[in-house]
Amino acid sequence: MPTSDLLRHHSRPLAAVLLTSSLLLGGVLAAPAAEAAGTSAVRVNQVGYVPDGPKRATVVTTSTQSLTWQLRNVSGTVVASGSTVPRGADTSSGQSVQVADFSSYQATGSGYVLAVDGSTSDPFDIRANLYDGLRSDAMAFFYHQRSGTAIDSSLVGPAYARPAGHLGVAPNKGDTSVPCQSGVCDYTRDVRGGWYDAGDQGKYVVNGGISAWLVVNSFERAKRAGTDAALGDSTLRVPERGNGVPDVLDEARWELDFLMRMQVPEGRPYAGTAFHKIHDAAWTGIPTRPEQDSQPRELHRPSTAATLNLAATAAQCARVFRPYDAAFADRCLVSARRAWTAGQANPALYAPDSDSTGGGAYGDTQVSDEFYWAAAELYATTGENAYLNAVTSSSWHTSATAFTAYGFGWADTAALGRLTLATVPNGLPASDLARVRSSVISAADGHLSRMAGQGYAVPIPADGYFWGSSSEAADNAIVMAVAGELTGERRYRTGALEAMDYLLGRNAIGQSYVTGYGERSSHNQHHRFWAHQADASLPNPPAGSLAGGPNSALQDPVAQERLAGCAPAACYIDDIGSYSTNEVAVNWNAPLAWLAAYAAERTSTGEQPTAACTVTYQVDNVWSGGFTATVSVKNTGPAAVNGWQLTWSYPGGQRVTSAWNATVTQSGADVSALNTDWNRSIAPGSTASFGVQGSLSGSNPSPTAFALNGSACD
Repeated sequence: MPTSDLLRHHSRPLAAVLLTSSLLLGGVLAAPAAEAAGTSAVRVNQVGYVPDGPKRATVVTTSTQSLTWQLRNVSGTVVASGSTVPRGADTSSGQSVQVADFSSYQATGSGYVLAVDGSTSDPFDIRANLYDGLRSDAMAFFYHQRSGTAIDSSLVGPAYARPAGHLGVAPNKGDTSVPCQSGVCDYTRDVRGGWYDAGDQGKYVVNGGISAWLVVNSFERAKRAGTDAALGDSTLRVPERGNGVPDVLDEARWELDFLMRMQVPEGRPYAGTAFHKIHDAAWTGIPTRPEQDSQPRELHRPSTAATLNLAATAAQCARVFRPYDAAFADRCLVSARRAWTAGQANPALYAPDSDSTGGGAYGDTQVSDEFYWAAAELYATTGENAYLNAVTSSSWHTSATAFTAYGFGWADTAALGRLTLATVPNGLPASDLARVRSSVISAADGHLSRMAGQGYAVPIPADGYFWGSSSEAADNAIVMAVAGELTGERRYRTGALEAMDYLLGRNAIGQSYVTGYGERSSHNQHHRFWAHQADASLPNPPAGSLAGGPNSALQDPVAQERLAGCAPAACYIDDIGSYSTNEVAVNWNAPLAWLAAYAAERTSTGEQPTAACTVTYQVDNVWSGGFTATVSVKNTGPAAVNGWQLTWSYPGGQRVTSAWNATVTQSGADVSALNTDWNRSIAPGSTASFGVQGSLSGSNPSPTAFALNGSACD
């Protein structure tokens, strides 16, 4: 991967972390963690497998011949057996491996092990509710990271309870009246709340934006699939539970409120833009609890990237929150429009890479992708032509690089716009919509192809193990999951679940990168107050916290000392000092939470529910040069359709001139009809109808093929 691209994926700029490392570690470097011991040659998902999903293991062996594998239950009885498939040298791990596939075994239970050639795997479960706990814990990470509120012992346990941080209670200087860096502004802002970004106590709009988007998108996708009840009210450990709003949205709102507080007020220079970040004036030492941080806090100059992150996430908020809190949705939309206008007026406010004292710079001088993402969200929410034109005129709309093998991230957001346009009903011309959806499917196929060529089935290229590689794997799994939603094909869910296998132990070092999940799980992640390795009175990170993962660049002193010569997929150490391999971050846990919620879903077939429908096209009246017709779409599937787009093509050159009870657009022969607010939901067995009036020349043949949200109707 080119160095310039590699640096765009970092949670911290290289110069900043190297300059400050000796100050940050506070003596921790002198006592690095011991290497994990007893790793089995048979690498499995150490948590387990779902009964109707893929079940594969990787075996490290010098043998070139197939080996016999045995699946044994908790009593030691052999319940299945077969032969491994030799894969030879695995490039990213530097190991010779074979693969055992026991997917056909679907009985449930605990304490299974896989035995191959004298080696036995870690024990694991096979059960349908395998990911229910991780769905909750991965989302609880964000509550733990909340700034500006006390963390309640009844929700997190006594080890993780703490007073509110950065509210101005001594010794805090607080986030309620924060000045700017010298020369940036001459006023203060109340920027309380939000999530602490990572192992430090800074808050960054670009990192927070993509994280909030993923949290909300997780719910939006589940709602389309009819599985949103699992993320609904009183399902997660948040203090707002029981308020009538889905808990996952309550959590996202904590960050969204902060993001909108970072917007420059009217009457000030750069009004409507967003400050890039806020953090301590100097790097916070380890360990430091938030309420004990005595450093002054500073707002950093606005940036175009931060402004467009705000526009995108606030526009998504306006769409998804509307059924639950219309007033908050209105507030989000006002903020999104202001940010978009301010971004257009200030298209080249770049966060400098040099601004790396006390926090990451998050420099980004390519913001055309942020413009595309923000326009896509605003268009999906409002349907307005100005945003449609911004979408279709963007070079990213047809670019083959919107999706890459290296995933999306805080600096690479074009893929987020594509995912929204592909899945949220909108008025894109049918041919344009088909191309956007095809790009998602093509990207997912690329990930599957890379996985098939590796011994560990990781959706990461061999040269893609950089800072935050764990989130790269989860991000690419999300693309595969969306492709499964669009096509109904099981292989994409298989790919997404195998990405989870990688995160939970089927990898080059036999390590689960998620705290509390697996026999050998990460527990010394780089963090200021989950810092047990540095101070025994403090806890390790809570269950469900994702470590950054292997980073072949070895960008911290611990990694450089302990991992020299490592193969790319093995460049990881569970040590609090190894911030380049072992930090946590909101934009890493957000895709984990998304993926865990997806993996936890259960249907009778194990596949994502897809739209099932029948369409009746009834011509009501025909006259010389014109016609009217009523179109009725019936939901014949088992789950409600929440938001719909019906597409078809006219075979006789007809042109729609007006419509009622739907927003209808046409490009060439292709027609797209988008629901109105009042007929957005179609319950199972129910029908939504709308009318069209059109012009014609000659005959008026009826269309014969319809698709609802991309799935063909009968």
